[in-house]
Amino acid sequence: MKKFLYPLLLLILSHSLKAQMIEKVESPADWVNPLMGTLTKQEVSNGNQYPNICMPWGMNSWTPQTGASTNKWLYTYDADKIRGFRQTHQASVWLGDWGTYSLMPIVGKPCFDEEKRESWFSHKTEIAKPYYYRVYLADHNVWAEFAPTERAAHFRFYFPEGDSSYVVVDALRNGSYIKIIPDQQTIVGYNKQNSRGASDKLTNYFVVKFNQPFTYTSSVKEGAMEPAQMQQTGDHVGAIVGFNTRKGIAVEALTASSFISMEQAVLNLREVEGKSFEQVKKEGRDRWNEVLGKIEVSGGDVNDIRTFYSCLYRSVLFPRNMSEINKDGEAIHYNPYNDRVMPGTIYVSTGFWDTFRALFPLLNLAYPSVSQKIQKGLEIVTDVNPFLPEWSNPGHIDCMIGNNSFSVVADAYLSGLRGYDIDKIYKAAQYSATHVHETKSSVGRLGYEYFNKIGYIPADADAGSSMARASSGFESSVARSLEYAYDDWCLLQLGKALKQPVEELDILKKRAQNYRNLFDPATSLMRPRLKDGEFETPFDPLAWGKSFREGNSYHYSWSVFHDIQGLVDLMGGKEKTIHMLDTILSMPPLFHLGFYRDVQHEMREMQIVGMGNYAHGNEPAQHMLYLYNYVGEPWKSQYWTRVAMKRLYTPYPDGYCGDEDNGQISAWYVFAAMGFYPVCPASGEYVLGSPLFKKISVNLENGKKIAIQAPNNSDENVYIGGLKLNGENDSRNYLNRQQLMKGATIVFDMQPQPNKKRGINKNDFPYSMSNE
Repeated sequence: MKKFLYPLLLLILSHSLKAQMIEKVESPADWVNPLMGTLTKQEVSNGNQYPNICMPWGMNSWTPQTGASTNKWLYTYDADKIRGFRQTHQASVWLGDWGTYSLMPIVGKPCFDEEKRESWFSHKTEIAKPYYYRVYLADHNVWAEFAPTERAAHFRFYFPEGDSSYVVVDALRNGSYIKIIPDQQTIVGYNKQNSRGASDKLTNYFVVKFNQPFTYTSSVKEGAMEPAQMQQTGDHVGAIVGFNTRKGIAVEALTASSFISMEQAVLNLREVEGKSFEQVKKEGRDRWNEVLGKIEVSGGDVNDIRTFYSCLYRSVLFPRNMSEINKDGEAIHYNPYNDRVMPGTIYVSTGFWDTFRALFPLLNLAYPSVSQKIQKGLEIVTDVNPFLPEWSNPGHIDCMIGNNSFSVVADAYLSGLRGYDIDKIYKAAQYSATHVHETKSSVGRLGYEYFNKIGYIPADADAGSSMARASSGFESSVARSLEYAYDDWCLLQLGKALKQPVEELDILKKRAQNYRNLFDPATSLMRPRLKDGEFETPFDPLAWGKSFREGNSYHYSWSVFHDIQGLVDLMGGKEKTIHMLDTILSMPPLFHLGFYRDVQHEMREMQIVGMGNYAHGNEPAQHMLYLYNYVGEPWKSQYWTRVAMKRLYTPYPDGYCGDEDNGQISAWYVFAAMGFYPVCPASGEYVLGSPLFKKISVNLENGKKIAIQAPNNSDENVYIGGLKLNGENDSRNYLNRQQLMKGATIVFDMQPQPNKKRGINKNDFPYSMSNE
C-alpha cells in the first residue's frame, strides 16, 4: 500500500503546485527561465535557444558555452560540460555567431585546448536569470558567476586555494588578436568573425581587466602556447593568465567590448567600473523588472506565469542596439552597411520575415519608445544604402523572402510613432519593390519583373537578373507572390497616410490583390502557376518547399493577412472556408519532402504536436488559428488558441515547438495570453482569441493602461460568453488599437461552452480589404 501511496502523493502535490493561482508577481525577472528552449537538436527544435544573459535589446549577450567553438549550438541543455563563458550576438543557430570571445577559469596546468579545459557541470548548481548566471565547474572546483550590462560584464571566479589557478581568454576563430598587459592586469584583443552579414572589416574589440596581479602569462596562437610572447595575431589566438588564489576570495574580471575601437571598448568598461558585483547584478535585475513589468499578469498557475514572462523576456532580446556612448556622451555606432562609424543608434540582428507578424506589433504596443529608435535606425540605414533591410546579421544577409520590412515600417507609423524621416523610409521601400541587391538576393524584391507586371511569379520563370537559385524553376514562387501582395498593401496604407499620388496608390492597390492570381478553385488552395498562365502539374499540397518556403500549400494558402474576406470568397464562402480550416487542424500530420532531400525539423515539429497539418513551430501559418473570427465561428479560434498555448509552450528546456526566431514565437504567446493577436499588422486591429489569465495590465508609455479582466477564467472556461469594452457590450471579434492606446478596460466573461450567438454577423468580423 505504501508503495502505491507514495507516487500518488507526489502526483497530488505536483498537481497542487501547478494549480496554485498566483495573485501577484513581485519581480517578473525572477519568473523567467532563460533555459526554456535549450533542450534542442537539429532533428527537432524545442527552441534552438541558448540562455541569453544580457540587458533588454543589449548590444551583447553572454552564455555558457557547452559546444565546440565551431558549433552553432552554443549551449544545449543535455550537454554535460562547459568550455567557457562566451560573449555572443547569435540571432539564429542557422546563421551562426559574429564578433565573439570567451573566458574560462581552470586549475592545474595552463591549458588552452577547449576539449581539455572543459569541465563537467550539473543543472543542480546552475542559476540562470536574465541578469545573472552562476554554475559550479566540477573538474576545476571553481564557482563561476557573471552579471552583464549592455556592453560589459562583471565576472567572479571562486578558485580553490593554491598557485595553479588560471583564466583562459579565448579570442576565437576567423581572425583574432590578443595582447597581455601585465602591469595593468589587463588583456585586450579583437575578433573578426562574421556570419554573412558584414564585411571583413567588422571587428569586435574587447578588454578584460582583472582585480589581481598575474603570476603566469602565455599567449596562444593556433593552439600553441607561447609564454614569452605577450601578443599574437592569427586565425585563432588567445591568452592564459595565472593567479595565486585563496578560498572564498574571488578573482574578478571586468570586461567590455566595442565594434568601434579599442579605445571605445575601454570607455564601455565604465558600465561596470567602480561598481560592486552585487550592484551590477541589482541594476540588471531592476532593468529587467522595469521592462517586463510593462505587462503585469495575475490569476494564473505557476507554469503559465513562468511561461509568460519567459516568452516576454525572449520578445525583448532582439533586435540588438548596436550603439555605443562616446567620451562626449553621444550615441555612435559602427554601421555594417558601409563600415563607417556614424552618429546615432541602429538596431541589428532580426529577420523581418519572422518578426513582422507579432514581435514588432508587440513593441509598438508596449515599448513604442524602443520601436521609435528602431525606425530612426532604419532611416540611418537608408542614408548609406538604398534598400530597407530584411534580415540583418548585423548587415544585409541573403536569408528568407519578401519585403516584410514594409509591414514593420507601416505598422510603426500607423501606430503613431514619429520622430524620424518616414518619407525617406517610404522612398527606400519603393526602391526595394523594384530592385534586387546585387549580392544579397533576399534584399529588395526578387522576381519583381514578373510580380509587378503579370501579377505573380511563375514557377518556371526564366533565369535572369532576378532569378532565384533553384534546381528547377523559381524557388518560393508562391510564397514570394503572396508576401509581396501583403507587403504592397502595407505600402498602400503607409502611402495613404503620407498622401502619396493617387496613381501611385492605385498601382499598390492592384498589386495587393495579386494573391488572387495563384488561387486554384479546383483545390481551394494556392498553387504554383506557370508563365503561360496554367497551374503547375502535378500539384501536391503536402509537399514542402520549392514554390513555398519552409511549409506547404496548406500553410501558405492563408497568407492573405490583409484580405481574408477576399480569400473566403475565392474558397466559395464561409462554410467551405470553415471546412478547410477544420480539415487542416484534424487531418493526419502528413507531409511529403517535396523540394527537400531529408525530413526537416519543421516537418517533424508539425507532426508530433497533435494539431493536424497546422505548423505552429514555423511562422507562415501562425495566424491561422484566428481566422475563424472572419467566418462567424469565433469560438473555434478561442478553443484552438488556448490549446496552442497550453500544449505547445511550457517553461521548461523543451518549452517551444520549433525555432524561437528572434522573439516571434514568444510574442505570439504574449499576445495570445492577452486574448488577442495582430493577424494583419498595419490594420490597427487585434483579432480575439482566448485570454489565459484572470488579470493582465498593460502599462502604456503614454501613462494609460489596458486592463484585461477575465475573473472566471480557468482551464475549462476557454470560451468568450461576452465582452465589455469600457463598460459597454461589444460583439466584435476584434479590438481597435486606437481605442486601446487611449486606455481601456476589457472584461471577458469566460465560460466552458461556446457562445454561438456572439461574433457571427459580418459587421463583427475583423478588417479585410475586400470590405472597404
